[in-house]
Amino acid sequence: MHFFAGFSGTLTGVLILLSIGLLACFSKKHAAYNLDPLGAKGAFEPLLVKYLRAAEFFIGLATASIVLLVGSSAFNGHGRLPWFYASPLLLLAMCVLYGVVFMVWLIFSYEDYQHGNPHTARNYAVSETLGFSSLACFCIGYIWLVLAVVR
Repeated sequence: MHFFAGFSGTLTGVLILLSIGLLACFSKKHAAYNLDPLGAKGAFEPLLVKYLRAAEFFIGLATASIVLLVGSSAFNGHGRLPWFYASPLLLLAMCVLYGVVFMVWLIFSYEDYQHGNPHTARNYAVSETLGFSSLACFCIGYIWLVLAVVR
């Protein structure tokens, strides 16, 4: 039974977010975390750049894949993609969504931390949830896409 084309991908993306979120929430042992390694002020900034660059990389690959695949449908006789491409494309779109929100959240929470507010376990869990969900949607979406193409 199919609810709509891409339902499986949408459900998978939401389940990824929820399961990683629960895991991240229950793995925190402290109420607050020091973002600067070894207490050195500003020590997180090089790490922040690396996290943002990794997110940009996955977002770029996912969006390029979506654009390339959807754009290639113009050369197809019907101008549409088969329905079975919807789920992996939606997972790649969720990778982009989670990745963009991860980047904004990470910058926001680090700025909040620099203003003297504690980096709470909740903030840390949200960062991990968004970052790892983006990565998981990317990997699973790509594997799913490869399987859909070669079937």
